[in-house]
Amino acid sequence: MRIVVNHLTRMQQGYICVAGLDENKQHIRPVHSGARLGIHLLHRHGGPFDIGTVVDLGPVQARPTPPEVEDHAFSESRAQRVGDMSPADFWNLLHDVARPTLRAIFGEALTQRGRGCTVDVGMGRASLGCLTPKPGSSALVVEQYDAPRIRLLVTDGEYDLSLSVTDLRFYEDDHRTIRAAVVRDVAARLQRGVDLILSVGLARAWRRDESEPYRHWLQVNNLHLADDPLWQHQRG
Repeated sequence: MRIVVNHLTRMQQGYICVAGLDENKQHIRPVHSGARLGIHLLHRHGGPFDIGTVVDLGPVQARPTPPEVEDHAFSESRAQRVGDMSPADFWNLLHDVARPTLRAIFGEALTQRGRGCTVDVGMGRASLGCLTPKPGSSALVVEQYDAPRIRLLVTDGEYDLSLSVTDLRFYEDDHRTIRAAVVRDVAARLQRGVDLILSVGLARAWRRDESEPYRHWLQVNNLHLADDPLWQHQRG
């Protein structure tokens, strides 16, 4: 199976999450059974995965568990980078699969909680998608909690949200230190009104404390901008 990578996110230090679109323009998330994907699979470390790369995963086996219906088991030793999309072709592909609302992506299982959204464990029809937010509605900010965190203020006309941004390109290799120059660059481009398509996804189920159930929280996996669809952190 071949995919075009359009989701590439940070996890804990040393690990990543990857997903892409197959020949039918369906999202596929390559996973290991009981193991996370390491950063050695990134193109810059000699692996096959980067935004816009075409990757042959080799044989895969579907492992759907709602809402994570896109999961497919693969062998990383079989995965090979076989090409790269051009910026124009990549943008056109994103445009083809993007939807104007979050509900069109995730369905009725999506529930707003404060400035975020969740899907309950075992529910929902998808955990990945692409969104075309309302033009001019998005702003990239860094908020201070126990550590600085990047968030995107965004609306699709129904939901008015502040979502965590896990785009790997905004962070140093420790997956914690923010590349401030990159954030400023992307924020300025959004302020100028550059067209935006978001790769959005539901995180693996977690809970903030023992008083609440496990839920899948909505996050922004990647920001794709029309003026440079395959942008990399070196731009900043």
